[in-house]
Amino acid sequence: MVLESVPYRGGRPSAEVLTGDGLSAALGRAQRGDEDAFRVLYRAIQPGLCRYLRVLVGQDAEDVASEAWLQITRDLASFRGDADGFRAWTATIARHRALDHLRRQRRRPVAEAPAEWFPERPAPDDTAGAAIEAAATEAALALIATLPRDQAEAVVLRAVLGLDAKAAAAVLGKRPGAVRTAAYRGLRTLADRLGGQV
Repeated sequence: MVLESVPYRGGRPSAEVLTGDGLSAALGRAQRGDEDAFRVLYRAIQPGLCRYLRVLVGQDAEDVASEAWLQITRDLASFRGDADGFRAWTATIARHRALDHLRRQRRRPVAEAPAEWFPERPAPDDTAGAAIEAAATEAALALIATLPRDQAEAVVLRAVLGLDAKAAAAVLGKRPGAVRTAAYRGLRTLADRLGGQV
């Protein structure tokens, strides 16, 4: 199947776009300025990247992801590597933006706007279905966020973003064995917690 023929329907792109030669081809074209190829990269990477950032910065994940994509876009032409390397590179950039965000937050508390400031507008898609999916995702990410930070990051990088141990280790600045161990311990803790709730 040709990459352009893979339809995007929101949520997670098809596995063919997420892995394999399709993403590598899109990466090469995006580096040469092809906007459609960049769109494919964004759609393949953004959902997992936001889930990872949600564990790190909570509700500010979308804002931090936007900052990360600004840097990714700026430095895309200088990136060297394949699709898996690109995933790790984007996760590293996002992690750095998240840590910067957390440092800024500690220095300057953020005031929240009341809900009544925002006008009500109907959603163009299935709001109920999206809310149910978002609630399940939020619940899973909230549960992951209760893990110690090293375990939470390892679980999200390995299970959500799909990075191998070596790429996740590069993002976290650790050895692959340490990442495997942290992910295993985190997943085991999650399984124990969920076993008690079922």
